[in-house]
Amino acid sequence: QVQLVESGGGLVQPGGSLRLSCAASGFTFSSHGMSWYRQTPGKERELVARITTVVTNYADSVKGRFTISRDNAKKTVYLQMNSLKPEDTAVYYCNARILFNEYWGQGTQVTVSS
Repeated sequence: QVQLVESGGGLVQPGGSLRLSCAASGFTFSSHGMSWYRQTPGKERELVARITTVVTNYADSVKGRFTISRDNAKKTVYLQMNSLKPEDTAVYYCNARILFNEYWGQGTQVTVSS
């Protein structure tokens, strides 16, 4: 019974910041990589950032602005988003890959607009 629950989305002005959280349960959180994806209407779901047990990686479009991190004690992965742009507007999803299965949260809306 893997569960992923995102929170922290909302409306923010261009140049602003937002921190997303994903609370995980139902698996050994510390043993698995976690990812953030985003999706806008008419576009495919895009990998934003990923954190394994040792390294992180980012989409070129967010590199230098977003930071992914995790707190294994809290079983939570975060996405700190700074210098937000209108093109960052999307539904953001938390993702976990466990063996041959993928699990997704319900998504949280991020809107960047003045």
